[in-house]
Amino acid sequence: MNINRVKHASFPLMKPFIIEDTDVNSKSFNSRSLLDAATSFEILKDAPYINLQDIAAAQKESGNGRYTLGLISFSIQNERYATAKLKIEGLQNYTALLDGNKIGTEEFALEPSVHTINIKYILDPDSNQQPLSISVESAQDGVLSSRSDNKRRYTIKDVMLGTRFSGISLSPDGKYLICGYTTTLPGGKTSSSNKVIELATGNILAQTSENIAWMPTSNRYYYTTESREGKIIVATEPSTGHQEILAKNLPEGRFRFAPTEEYLICTLTQKGPEEREEIYEVIAPDDRQPGWRTRSYLAKYDLKTGIMQQLTFGYNNASAADISSDGKYILVMTNKGRLTERPTTLYSLHLLNTETMEADVLVEDDGFLNTAKFSPDGKKILISGSPESLGGIGKSVKEGQIPSIYDIQLYVMELQNREITPVTKEFDPSVQDFVWSKADGNIYFTAENRDLISLYKMEPSGYKIEQIETKEELVTNFTTAAAAPLLAYYGQGASNSDRSYIIDLKKNRTSLREDLSKEILDGIELGECVAWEFANSKGDKINCRYYLPPHFDADKKYPLIVDYYGGCSPTSRTFESRYPQHAYAALGYVMLVINPSGATGFGQEFSARHVNTAGQGPAEDIIEGVKQFCKEHSFINDKKIGCIGASYGGFMTQYLQTQTDIFAAAVSHAGISDHTSYWGEGYWGYSYSEVSMAGSYPWSHRELYVNQSPLYNAEKINTPILFLHGDADTNVPVGESIQMYTALKLLGKETAMVLVKDQDHHIKEYNKRIQWQYTIWAWFAKWLQDDPTWWESMYKPKSL
Repeated sequence: MNINRVKHASFPLMKPFIIEDTDVNSKSFNSRSLLDAATSFEILKDAPYINLQDIAAAQKESGNGRYTLGLISFSIQNERYATAKLKIEGLQNYTALLDGNKIGTEEFALEPSVHTINIKYILDPDSNQQPLSISVESAQDGVLSSRSDNKRRYTIKDVMLGTRFSGISLSPDGKYLICGYTTTLPGGKTSSSNKVIELATGNILAQTSENIAWMPTSNRYYYTTESREGKIIVATEPSTGHQEILAKNLPEGRFRFAPTEEYLICTLTQKGPEEREEIYEVIAPDDRQPGWRTRSYLAKYDLKTGIMQQLTFGYNNASAADISSDGKYILVMTNKGRLTERPTTLYSLHLLNTETMEADVLVEDDGFLNTAKFSPDGKKILISGSPESLGGIGKSVKEGQIPSIYDIQLYVMELQNREITPVTKEFDPSVQDFVWSKADGNIYFTAENRDLISLYKMEPSGYKIEQIETKEELVTNFTTAAAAPLLAYYGQGASNSDRSYIIDLKKNRTSLREDLSKEILDGIELGECVAWEFANSKGDKINCRYYLPPHFDADKKYPLIVDYYGGCSPTSRTFESRYPQHAYAALGYVMLVINPSGATGFGQEFSARHVNTAGQGPAEDIIEGVKQFCKEHSFINDKKIGCIGASYGGFMTQYLQTQTDIFAAAVSHAGISDHTSYWGEGYWGYSYSEVSMAGSYPWSHRELYVNQSPLYNAEKINTPILFLHGDADTNVPVGESIQMYTALKLLGKETAMVLVKDQDHHIKEYNKRIQWQYTIWAWFAKWLQDDPTWWESMYKPKSL
């Protein structure tokens, strides 16, 4: 492929002052050494494209007996993996960079993307300018094209690199905002910072790498640091920067300020009895987990005297859920194990008087509690838990159904008479974060709302719920001011990254505060994300959406990749997910996301279908949905359909292949192949089974644990499956992939397995995640695009 349009700039250079005849390595001066000087190509970022043949004339005019430093930049695009060589004629002294990495005349690899090639060259004063030609040559015909519009496709590196929000917090008076940021650089190096911002002016009053937070009432922010006097707390007044040390010699552990700012509640730990390293006893299933024997307890640190008062004692964990506004009471949660009956972990909620040390039990031995918070006046408690908590008063399912533990509800308890009201029983979204505002007395919370995360307000007088209009499809984090009608949040949508906003709750007015997405998506072209739904055979409307490639042509046929939820939560519209749909679409796929029955966010009855079905109902929804989607969309090549899922979604990938042959390729990351082995071996196997297999066990429900396990149906599988797994996965042990891979190998089926060294359930290390993602795309390219080049470049055929 010949390159005809490029960006170009040239600059005169003079020969350096020659002090000696040679340098420190005994080499004489050569004009090529001028290429070693650091040079930025940033000057070409906004430069126009010109014809390549025009460069020679420009260079001739800029001679004047001086050296010429020239910069050339151009972009090429490949939607499929390719190898290529750069060929340059007419230049003698030059270096070339591909996406910032030096290349020579040898062959180089091009992952599917838009790539930038930069060339830096030196012309001698008296050199005869030769005709300049540049080409990028590939053995794969038609795979490369040149781009001169400053646009590029979305890639896995765009997902990972750049700055995102990591937290947000309003000062009590609403005048200031702490905003946290995390930045990832090429290579995976990350940095964190926090800014203190004055909202009225937008001025940044402080920026620090310290982990800072607001005091409850005094509008100062604080952080901890080590000093000669041990661990100390330093408070800072934002407008003046004046600092004050509030506490010294603090013990290791977490703490929170009392609303009165008179004391701290510290969560401290005590190590349990240790075993010998070479041979050790396991006293409970969870004892395999590091740190399980370490237990937490509470202590009160008086800021005036520096005296520490231990508040709880025992061998079970204790934590502080909340502190009353007057500082008199603490909501203490404790937990204990009970392995012989579901639920196997029981929680109790206590009301502890910090002045008398008297405690009342508000809720006892309830395995479905989540957490609790005081109302501003301290007369009520807002409790979150599953529909089965508090005696099941919040259940809203059909007769015989068991609710999903992950479908979180809210309850209000009157402390005077201990009456409890389920306030979200008929509310379909599943609650996430919540706060009881001191400023206006309302309850604000986020909830999974189908494939969105929405923001809501609840008026405590009648518990009426109202959705707050937001600018983002997913509200990732929010904060309210304790003494002002302000709310701040940040979030993203299906086609944009992080943006933050301020809501004036009194005027019902929203203003954009900061747009991080703008820089992240600068120059990137995305395809369209389209909402879609279908009616399954049971008459339910199933929530879906699909992503189209950039420059989509409805007259073409596209391969399809189907994505579905893992665990019990819906596959939300998160832009930068573990499986970034726009990045798949950029490779020429249509990406279909299906939220089948069993997902939270659609109502209790819908999410309860996850329980004791071992995948049957969700699989039926997925198969029906794929068939209906292909029927309604003529641009899909129904012979080239892939599917992908992780964890429970990885199990679903395997299970689907035992039920249908509609898929041409499948990817299972960290998937469960045998419900019985996962139940016993995974760190959370038996406890997760309390959600998915409530009251059912391998010895009592063979039809679920055996008949519904892909391993025991391996002979039915005809789809090529790629098994991916972190070899240090403690959630779903790697054996789940190994045993299924082994079964398919023995059956002579098409399969492959790739393990990621030292990675747990999620692949987090920067370079490993990139290679993991490339592995997935190479597998799909092999089977859905009939192009094994990428796969064979990563995993070369071996004669073994």
